[in-house]
Amino acid sequence: MKTIARLFVTLVVIAISCAAAYELWNYYMLSPWTRDARVQADVVTVAPDVSGFVSDIRVKDNQFVHKGDVLFVLDQERYKAALAAAEAAVAARKADMQMRQQEADRRTKLTSLSISDEAKQDALYTANSAAAAHMQAVADRMTARINLERTVIRAPVNGFITNLTLDIGQYISVGTRAMALIDSDSYRVEGYFEETKIPALKPGDAANIILMSGGPGLRGHVDSISRGITDRDNPNGPELLANANPTFEWVRLAQRIPVRIHIDEVPEGVLISSGMTCTVVIPERPYNWAVPALLRQAQSVILNAARSYRGQGPRSNASLTSRGLERATRPGPAS
Repeated sequence: MKTIARLFVTLVVIAISCAAAYELWNYYMLSPWTRDARVQADVVTVAPDVSGFVSDIRVKDNQFVHKGDVLFVLDQERYKAALAAAEAAVAARKADMQMRQQEADRRTKLTSLSISDEAKQDALYTANSAAAAHMQAVADRMTARINLERTVIRAPVNGFITNLTLDIGQYISVGTRAMALIDSDSYRVEGYFEETKIPALKPGDAANIILMSGGPGLRGHVDSISRGITDRDNPNGPELLANANPTFEWVRLAQRIPVRIHIDEVPEGVLISSGMTCTVVIPERPYNWAVPALLRQAQSVILNAARSYRGQGPRSNASLTSRGLERATRPGPAS
């Protein structure tokens, strides 16, 4: 009796060990998880639309700013003078337009005995030209006002100022990159999953994110799966023809496909920074574990075999019965 009990315990331990080993192998090889993941965010390069010397800096390095906050200010004296000149030009053009319009109105009322038709048309065209010059002056004034407003550079998005090297007195040309602003609303995780694990992923799946720095994990979900990566082994040839690699290794490494993970919740006190390394795990329900799935598959095979066997029996009996009835009802030879 003791021998049977020992044998039974041994078999149970072996079965549990095999099941655990199979489950671990399936988790490591096929379950959707990866240690090759990075925290990423969009970086907005702040550049002025006008040129000038930096007269004031309103932010510090690594400071959080809201959309619309003033980042820095360029020297405004030249642009204020340009706006004043544009205002004066508008006033001058307006006066000239009014004078030309009044002159054209007076000449229009005169008869042909005192003024020729050609002079009337010249006066009308001169008034129209003065009106166009006034509109041009108004447009120039608008441009001067915009340039003055653009000397105050504001944050285009919510985010963090990083790697600030700008200094007061520095001259900045149009389009020169002055500072980097990390969009705080764009933090996400880019996980690179092996292609063998992609079939287990779908948009909307919950994801657990464990930062390499430690601390509580982050929660997120699968946002999207990339539909293409670069084929580094077979680049295009000079005539845009396929340049196939003639070698083929017996052991082929699985390609990694980028999967974007949207961060849903960040625990309090956890700092995330663009470029951090993390691990992404897509939790599977117990229904999808390897051993239960294997048992379900075996059960399905057995049930299908049983149904197939049972289905053949009645069909054969039915065929025999129909043949017997056919024989019984067949009329005999005429006597």
